[in-house]
Amino acid sequence: MPGKRKSATLLVGAGRMGGALLNGWVNSGLNPIIAIEPVPSPKLKKFAGEHGIELVDHVDRVAAAVRTCVVALKPQVLRTEAAALRAIPQKGALMLSIAAGTSLAQLKLAWGRRAHIVRAMPNTPGAIGYGITALYAPRNISLAERKRAHALVAGLGEVVWVNSEDDIDAVTAVSGSGPAYVFLLTEALARAGENIGLSPAVAAQLARATVVGSGMLLAKDARPPSELRHDVTSPGGTTEAASKVLMAEDGLEALLRRAVAAARQRAVELRS
Repeated sequence: MPGKRKSATLLVGAGRMGGALLNGWVNSGLNPIIAIEPVPSPKLKKFAGEHGIELVDHVDRVAAAVRTCVVALKPQVLRTEAAALRAIPQKGALMLSIAAGTSLAQLKLAWGRRAHIVRAMPNTPGAIGYGITALYAPRNISLAERKRAHALVAGLGEVVWVNSEDDIDAVTAVSGSGPAYVFLLTEALARAGENIGLSPAVAAQLARATVVGSGMLLAKDARPPSELRHDVTSPGGTTEAASKVLMAEDGLEALLRRAVAAARQRAVELRS
């Protein structure tokens, strides 16, 4: 067993995002994989059994074998559990944290000031391979470790590197929380349809299909969103009438600026 565990990748927390990571790793042929999940679901047990993933309930059993550890815990859970993982970074393993609002300084208090830590901010579309993950690495992270971190999140979708840890807070506000904004827009569009006489079912179907289709068009057409918007907007037409409301001084852009600023401020507060 010790031979099998050499250079293992360890996942701590196999929830929605952790599960998406596992799926990407399996598809890329990564091996061996160990996951810490004290109470694994039947679905996780089945997946692990089918793909040779070792499930354990405590870090002590596997610390010596881990080359890279991906910590996919919620921030409030990580704060209480981080110290229990200390043996892993102290043995030289690369630590990849996807927790929002949890700074390198906070993590090094738990893992040691020499710990090699990369911060990542994925988003929920990564669960189906259409997400985007931002990565930040401090100076003590080697090129090989950067490549390893990149490969571990690539299965979630696109990957972008940022130049400062402060940028992770901004990323959290834009893409980390961003899917919720899009879902809220979908809800609001459906309710607006109801308000002008559509049935709830038809309004919901129209709103969902419009948002999904527009996203697919963004994915397939490389032109800027402004050009795609102009394609829909005829002079003096219905879209222009709506756009004048949305693009007013106190319209959608101003509202989103305030929302994103509030999200970023909360991320800063969480790591203070």
